[in-house]
Amino acid sequence: MDGEAEEVVDAAGDGVDPLIAVDDLSASFGDVPVVSGVDLRVGRGELVGLVGPNGAGKTTVLRAITGTVDPDAGEVRLDGDAAADLSARETGRRVASVPQDTGLAFDFRVRHVVEMGRTPHLGRFDGHGADDERAVREAMDAANVARFADRSIAAVSGGERQRVLLARALAQGTSTLLLDEPTASLDVNHAVQTLELVRDIVDDGRGALAAIHDLDMAARYCDVVVVIANGGVHAAGPPEEVLTRDALRAAFAAEAFVGRNPATGSPTVTTFDAADSGTDRDSRRVHVVGRGRGAARVVARLAAAGHELSVGVVPEGDATAAVAADAGATVVTAPPFEAVDPEQRDAAVDFATRADVTVAVDGGARGGSGTVDDPTPADDLNAADDPNAAVRDVPTPIVSVDGDADEETLLTAVRESGGA
Repeated sequence: MDGEAEEVVDAAGDGVDPLIAVDDLSASFGDVPVVSGVDLRVGRGELVGLVGPNGAGKTTVLRAITGTVDPDAGEVRLDGDAAADLSARETGRRVASVPQDTGLAFDFRVRHVVEMGRTPHLGRFDGHGADDERAVREAMDAANVARFADRSIAAVSGGERQRVLLARALAQGTSTLLLDEPTASLDVNHAVQTLELVRDIVDDGRGALAAIHDLDMAARYCDVVVVIANGGVHAAGPPEEVLTRDALRAAFAAEAFVGRNPATGSPTVTTFDAADSGTDRDSRRVHVVGRGRGAARVVARLAAAGHELSVGVVPEGDATAAVAADAGATVVTAPPFEAVDPEQRDAAVDFATRADVTVAVDGGARGGSGTVDDPTPADDLNAADDPNAAVRDVPTPIVSVDGDADEETLLTAVRESGGA
């Protein structure tokens, strides 16, 4: 494991045993190794996300924690006790799982599936008491499945079935939840509701470890992100420290733009196929002219492809300015609805002059109709009242692109612009 991931402490930082402690875990299927040397911690009040490419071993780690996979080496401790020394019933009182596979072998009613969560708390011949009934009722309400409690589990959709299994885990009443791709079968609304619910549970003092495929969701909801790749832990820590361009390239073989979500303040990740990005093949100095969401998308794509960027002139507070700042680009800004002063105009011209190519998005600052099929700057870029009009006089090749152009089209236009 990389040095930056050697220690992940519980959120409380008070020396109390973490709910889950995994040390130097190795596991394989037959003679095929899956993961080795995995260390991670889940503390009270902490949501830890496992991210990584398909087949990296995230599910194997979760199964090793619950004991359904026997590790080849290493140790798992649950609330301070070695998991290998705990009975299945005691493990079920400490950890509840929400599997990725929502298939069930029998045609139970939804209510009965949720009631299965109470099994670790019952003796062999015990029936459900008042506490069990309350736990089941509260779990169904929390997971929003009470309205179809009497429906057959075979008659609900895949997303609804996923929420039923979440309710079963909540009814189990454990201090820790393990979730394997909990939002994979859910629409956007229910995915957000599910992770909001998990976040609320964690904030009330429990812990959760979740394998999550959506990097934006992991960044938004997790306290710690553990990147599993190449057979082990590649990095671990707060999302803003772990979800970096370099880490994602190494783990996913993809180029990424990592910015900041203006609504949540969490990192936001946009990934691109490294094979199509042009990275390490034709990195250039690119000046971008334009504003709004279209220009912001172009800046993000060019940054992920490894180009050195400058942007402007753009209004302060514009989406392009925010994305450019996240990308580490040099940005020339001006107050919105005010005339651009000569110093700002000259700065933009200077960046365009030193660039290998200038990209005018949607015709430049005012949203013209230029496309990559026409490498001539759009008319708006030459308009007398356009703050970027002076760019037309620089010797740099200029290509006009549509802000909605796909990645390959955009990068091909830059690559074939004729710049140095």
